[in-house]
Amino acid sequence: MILAGDIGGTNARLAYFQPQNGNLRLVSERVFPSRQHSELGEIVVKFLDDSGTRPEAACFGIAGPVRNGRVETSNLPWVIEQSLLAKQIHLPATLLINDLEASAWGIGALSAADLVPLNTVSGPTIGNQGVIAPGTGLGEAGLFWDGKGHHVFACEGGHADLAPQNDLQMELLRFLKARFGHVSYERILSGPGLVNVYEFLRDSGLAKESPELAAKMAAGDPAAAISKAAIEGSCPLAEKALDIWISVYGAEASNLALKVMATGGLFLTGGISPKILSKLKAPAFMESFLYKGRLRPLVESIPVQVVTNEKAGLMGAARCAAARAAHG
Repeated sequence: MILAGDIGGTNARLAYFQPQNGNLRLVSERVFPSRQHSELGEIVVKFLDDSGTRPEAACFGIAGPVRNGRVETSNLPWVIEQSLLAKQIHLPATLLINDLEASAWGIGALSAADLVPLNTVSGPTIGNQGVIAPGTGLGEAGLFWDGKGHHVFACEGGHADLAPQNDLQMELLRFLKARFGHVSYERILSGPGLVNVYEFLRDSGLAKESPELAAKMAAGDPAAAISKAAIEGSCPLAEKALDIWISVYGAEASNLALKVMATGGLFLTGGISPKILSKLKAPAFMESFLYKGRLRPLVESIPVQVVTNEKAGLMGAARCAAARAAHG
């Protein structure tokens, strides 16, 4: 039995997987609200105690840079140490990996039913791959192709400096710089980032706020309220905010594709992408993705797909645990 975790700033998903005929079968799964717990160990102990089963190996994908078996989570006040967690849950084979590293491990387990293509590419698509995931933060990872198979590697590209594409985005950069100092892509391409774009448009007087939407934002998840209003077309300010967000998303997805030379494909995953699929399928995203000057022919040859299976990170953590256990 393998214990897998996909630990984000909003939700901590834990699941048991069992190897079966060369694949991994999901046995049970639970979702815990991350912020209602003071640390990961508390969640894992509860899951193990409630299930009454002990796994042979465990792997947790965590939102944050993992260094020497230790991670300070990017969007939670947690510090997780692999050795301490292993003692806490009485399990020697405990791994911590970056959450996008886990998502990248999951790509190989996906079927065509889990993917929605945003473009059509002719000819062979072999080579490195990239994964990008806006959610509570912005995660990125790569898969290096060695001629026979893919090898996953983590990165923190979501924290790279924002590069505006036009005058309006330059104004947005100035607005965010005054608020945050350093402005990374994550300051836009995340749930809180969509709220930042909305507030920029509102505070700059570029669009008028709807009292109904303002009330919904105050009452619940503001990013979800903005994206819902934008997709429904019920608020021009929300629509404008999501349009800017989509344009920046296309640009940064393409940046990642160029940096890892993702001729084998680019995958959009995370909590937000499947929810705004109708907007991603509209022309704006791919127009921004292809806006790469002399390198346009290269990015035109890269297949771009949205991952709609929300268990990709969990499956990836399980696949990573299985692979590491197999290699000792």
